[in-house]
Amino acid sequence: MVRLLAVLLVLFAVHRAEAAINVFACEPEWGALAEEIGGEAVSVYVATSAKQDPHQLQARPSLIAKARSADLVVCTGAELEIGWMPVILRQAANGKIQPGTPGYFEAAAQVRLKDVPTVLDRSQGDVHAQGNPHIQTDPRTLVPVAAALAERLMQIDPGNAARYRERHQAFTQRWSQALQRWQMEAASLKGTKVAVQHKNWTYLIDWLGLVEVTTLEPKPGVPPSSGHLAEVLAKVTADPVRLVIRAAYEDGRPSVWLAERARVPAVELPFTVGGNDQATDLTRLYDDTLRRLKDAVR
Repeated sequence: MVRLLAVLLVLFAVHRAEAAINVFACEPEWGALAEEIGGEAVSVYVATSAKQDPHQLQARPSLIAKARSADLVVCTGAELEIGWMPVILRQAANGKIQPGTPGYFEAAAQVRLKDVPTVLDRSQGDVHAQGNPHIQTDPRTLVPVAAALAERLMQIDPGNAARYRERHQAFTQRWSQALQRWQMEAASLKGTKVAVQHKNWTYLIDWLGLVEVTTLEPKPGVPPSSGHLAEVLAKVTADPVRLVIRAAYEDGRPSVWLAERARVPAVELPFTVGGNDQATDLTRLYDDTLRRLKDAVR
């Protein structure tokens, strides 16, 4: 009887392992969210790291192989991955994860995007036609994304629907409490003037009530020249900022150059899960972001 029970337990474990939904997450924040909602029912592979520019990635054979075996793709969308994800999807030839199928999910489609251009002109740099895709810098955007992702998991894996529903409810409760805590902790940051290296902090600025005075890049995705940085320095001299903000994956030299001459801190924020040793999950991502900002303005 004991031996039979042991065999059944092994078979059950093997079945669960085989039944796991393979999730291909384009960015770390969506991989982390998929794990929050899916738990042991999902197996998550993340295509990029926090130290990589999500705009720029090579469609490597290893990524194509992972997409070929995926049941669900979770990307930001809004053209963030336009330079590499279409190639991966095409070469993976996996019908389950093509755009328009239940196995293809875009987080940006679940929220109202900011910075939508009135005129689309590629000469203006890395402009996204649908709007600014960097929604994860505001934790409030994860509420509708998590709800839609839970529904999608239930759709493609109805056998585990109750588990997804339960885990989503638990996440929503924890997240609501965290949002209230962050709102109180961030009160002192409201109205703080900042310069940003790249136009990827729009949602963070809106969340915290910061004031963006200038961007170091002359156009989105175009590195600043020394002449342009001199113009930015003149601007922040006339309209002083308290901080210069950049993401963990960005070259820190422009922001450090400006910060030294403007005599303000240059702050590197994690931007996503894994951006530094403290931002190890979604909650710690925003905990660390707030801590770094508050420390810098003291």
